[in-house]
Amino acid sequence: MNPQDNTIDKNQILTWYIDDVLNDKQPKNVYAFSQAHQLEEAEFYNYFSNLETIENYFYEALFEATLETLQSSEDYELYPAKDKILSFYYTFFENLKMNRSFVQHSIGSQSLKDLGKLKGLRKGFLEYANHLEIEKIDFKQKDVNKASEKVMAESAWFHLLGTLKFWLNDKSANFEKTDVFIEKSVNAGFELINVSAFKNVADFGKFIFKEFNPVK
Repeated sequence: MNPQDNTIDKNQILTWYIDDVLNDKQPKNVYAFSQAHQLEEAEFYNYFSNLETIENYFYEALFEATLETLQSSEDYELYPAKDKILSFYYTFFENLKMNRSFVQHSIGSQSLKDLGKLKGLRKGFLEYANHLEIEKIDFKQKDVNKASEKVMAESAWFHLLGTLKFWLNDKSANFEKTDVFIEKSVNAGFELINVSAFKNVADFGKFIFKEFNPVK
C-alpha cells in the first residue's frame, strides 16, 4: 500500500467518506476505509479516531464555513442580533442544501435529541449564541441572570435542531417553507425575549398549525 501522504488531510478524508456513503460503499470499519483509499490505517488515526468522528467533523466544518462567510462581510458586525441570527440560519442551511443527500443519510432517520454526530456543531453554536448581543430581561440578580443566559443558549440550540428537522422533512420547492419557518420562528423568539408584542408569535403559530393540520 502506498499512502498518499502529500494529499492527506481531514477534508480529503471527509470527501472520500461522503463519496463512499453516497455511492452505497459505506465502509464497515476504519481498516476497510483505509484499504479502499490506499491509506495506512495508522495515518487515518492522525486525523480521526473512528468513522463517526468524520461525520462530527462534517457538521463542525459546515458551521465554521458559515461563520467565515458571515464574517467576510463588513456589514455583518453592524447587524442587530436578530439579523445576525437570521443571516446565520440562511447561510447555514444554504450550505446544508449543497450536502442534503449526505445529511439525510447521516441524521435524516434519527431523533435529533441527543445526537453524538452533532456534538461539535452544538459546542460551536452555543458559543456563537452566547456572544450575540441579545437584549435580555435584567432580573437584578447575578445568579438568575447567568441561569437565564444558559437557558436562552440551550433554547437557541433546540431551535436549530427543530429547524434542521423541519428542513429534512420539507418537500417544498427550494425548501421555501424552511425559509418561512426560519423567519417566523426567529421573529417570534425575539418577540418573546424582548417581552413585546405577540403578533409574530401568533403568526408563527398559525404557520405551524397549517403545516401540521393541512386541510383535507
